Amino acid sequence: MSNGRYAMTIVADYISHMAANTSCRQFCIGVTASVRKHYLPFWKRDKQAVIDHLQQHPEERLCASAAVFSRLRREVWLVGDCQCLIDNQLYENPKPHEQKLAGQRAEKIQRLLAEGMTVDQILADDIARQSVIPQMLEDMKQQNVTYAVIDGFPIPQQRVPVITLDFQPWEVVLATDGYPFLSPTLQESEEKLSRQHETDPLNIGHFKATKGFTPGNNSFDDRTYIRFTI
Repeated sequence: MSNGRYAMTIVADYISHMAANTSCRQFCIGVTASVRKHYLPFWKRDKQAVIDHLQQHPEERLCASAAVFSRLRREVWLVGDCQCLIDNQLYENPKPHEQKLAGQRAEKIQRLLAEGMTVDQILADDIARQSVIPQMLEDMKQQNVTYAVIDGFPIPQQRVPVITLDFQPWEVVLATDGYPFLSPTLQESEEKLSRQHETDPLNIGHFKATKGFTPGNNSFDDRTYIRFTI
């Protein structure tokens, strides 16, 4: 199981048991502690050494994002790079430097295409993505500094958007960032994703990403979609 998937199971279990009146701040503290417990077996050896190592190598942390709706508080919390639609108004919480790196990757791919490489060749071996990975790893050291994630380290509350809804009816969509064009229905979101796959599998055009569609996959990233009316 990958670090991200393992972290997801911890977060999902925590949410399933937390009190209905939990606040966003309480959630951030509680879910951080829940993830942090899974580092304890390593900390027993040399806690400070493990903390120092994880500070320098955030890619080795258990890490997840979560879009949470509190029915009691009528709030949506975006912890990490997830997104939501509320009556067709889009709310996003992207990583600060991701679009810059996506642009750098797109520029390198355009040069490779101009030099004669094919789309299929780049999809099979995305050397442009490989070229930005070192900076991606460096930027990850800003986790829970300039942007929020759930990784067992304290979450800065100011980096977590909280969207409060009044008591009129609202239609809410919560989703991961695997949907480049989030829409009011799952079908429309999937159709737009499929169209992106067909027209720009490298993700270097109107929508830019730090990776393209892996051959054989119908998506470039994990995706989750839920829609409800309150």
